[in-house]
Amino acid sequence: MPLFKTIQINKNTQVFIWKITESMEVMKRIYLCKNSLNRLNSMKSIPHQKGFLSIRHLLAYAKLNDDDLYYNTFGKPILKNKKHISITHSFDFSAIVLSDKAVGIDIEKNREKIKVIKHRFTDLEQNELSNDAYIQKLTYIWGAKESLFKIHPCGGMSFKNDLRITNFKNSSANGYINTPEMTQNCDLKFYPIENYSLAIATT
Repeated sequence: MPLFKTIQINKNTQVFIWKITESMEVMKRIYLCKNSLNRLNSMKSIPHQKGFLSIRHLLAYAKLNDDDLYYNTFGKPILKNKKHISITHSFDFSAIVLSDKAVGIDIEKNREKIKVIKHRFTDLEQNELSNDAYIQKLTYIWGAKESLFKIHPCGGMSFKNDLRITNFKNSSANGYINTPEMTQNCDLKFYPIENYSLAIATT
């Protein structure tokens, strides 16, 4: 499948989403620089290889290529044209977001196992929510905190205590990064993508 969906968050921020259905033969039909080719060849998992390649296809849709992308010492993606980029991949979907300001993105499959790890990032209880709605809300919260983490310049923070979410609604919330390195308010947007939850943080 080609490009699955684009989302215009605001005039300066655009999301590109890919649903991975192609064979490796088709996925490999994209330009890779030498470092990326070496990285691809070192991956033992076909799903990881496809996820890696799908990001390069999304770059092409955004009129960029593999030479335009590099990573800093913290593993964060950087574009040579100085635009901000964030990248995510989960099972059958991958996505990138491009913006003039710092931005983060995360897509996660809605899975029962998130209830087992929820204590690491939230105190949210199920209460009146159905099981499916509870799983989706937990997944949105996790994705939101992953997106905030991607905006932060470095690691070493508590997802539960340093990345906060308030005013949570069905499709939006407010985010706040509070660490010695950064204090930043963010807007959060949420989108259901089939059985996946997409979260985007913008500054």
